[in-house]
Amino acid sequence: MSVASIALGVAALIIVLSVMNGFQKEVRDRMLSVVAHIEVTSSDGPLEDWQALAKKLEARPDVVAAAPFVQGQGLLSSGRSVRGALIKGVDPATEPRVSEAAAHVAGKGLESLKPGSFAVVLGSDLARLLRVGVGDRVALLVPEGNLTPAGLIPRVKQFTVTGLLSSGHYEFDSSMALVNVEDAAALFRTGGPKGLRLKVADMNEAPQIAASIVADLPPTVWASDWSRQNRTWFAAVQVEKRMMGIILFLIVLVGAFGLVSSLVMTVTEKQADIAILRTIGASPASIMSVFVVQGAVVALVGVAAGVAAGLGIAYNVDVIVSSIEAMLGVQFLPKEIYFISSMPSDPRMSDVVPIAVFSFLLALAATLYPSWRAAKTQPAEALRYE
Repeated sequence: MSVASIALGVAALIIVLSVMNGFQKEVRDRMLSVVAHIEVTSSDGPLEDWQALAKKLEARPDVVAAAPFVQGQGLLSSGRSVRGALIKGVDPATEPRVSEAAAHVAGKGLESLKPGSFAVVLGSDLARLLRVGVGDRVALLVPEGNLTPAGLIPRVKQFTVTGLLSSGHYEFDSSMALVNVEDAAALFRTGGPKGLRLKVADMNEAPQIAASIVADLPPTVWASDWSRQNRTWFAAVQVEKRMMGIILFLIVLVGAFGLVSSLVMTVTEKQADIAILRTIGASPASIMSVFVVQGAVVALVGVAAGVAAGLGIAYNVDVIVSSIEAMLGVQFLPKEIYFISSMPSDPRMSDVVPIAVFSFLLALAATLYPSWRAAKTQPAEALRYE
């Protein structure tokens, strides 16, 4: 029972953390299908000579491609529906090199965003909220207005919906609109692209690459990587994962207490045997080592069984969940509600190794008190009534 309780705690910890890693990886990948790895932006007007800067950055071995962009806030309206949106001006020719947005567009695609056409690709949820589809027209209002004798009048431009973006990330699908970079520059009056979107060879190295790029840029140009742009979300996920790990580690602690109880009962049962061993010359240290070894074997077998069971389930959690859904006739992640319809899992050795080590050390520490109690057995007292 002690082996089973330790194994159950270790397996539960590995499975839950693997599923949390899977969800984090799935959301991150869907986020990066729209968001660039690094954005180089000018804080003082348009990005001067952006073509030369793009060639310079693409010459770096750690940068795959660069594409210009313009970004701003606006209001989209259709009939009585009005929604705020993030307006992104992109270059249809170079954008597919830095993001996977083109692969998620239904309709005419990014190729329809020709200069001067004032076409727009709306997020699928944003289009649903505006009650529009491909071929419909929407009015885009931007905060920067025109100064007239009658006062400041906001600029409004009619756009034709030519595609719908379905990235699988609700935040983007409900608030993003893609237009041609030249149309966006004319609408926001930026005078040209405000920055460059970069794709790097290793997205995990994006913070270091962004820092090295900033060192070579003018003071008015700065670079921001994807982890900084979504820092709040990733910080919340890390805190949640850490707290969940602490809570589930209590299961291993319960297993360790079970091991203590088991060894204490063994010591009580073997009082006479311990006393006889003491009378024939066994030292307290040797008596203590017997129970330490027993507890260590229980801990080792329990942790090994827990790691094996945890990894076995974590690597096959999607199949197991699908089988349970088919058996019970339910769906834990309905496609109508969640964009992730299967249970993701991403077991990492950086989680498994600390779990196994700390669980073993905790169970080993639980053997010390029963072993010390066994070593303190007095032969005369133990054999008095034998």
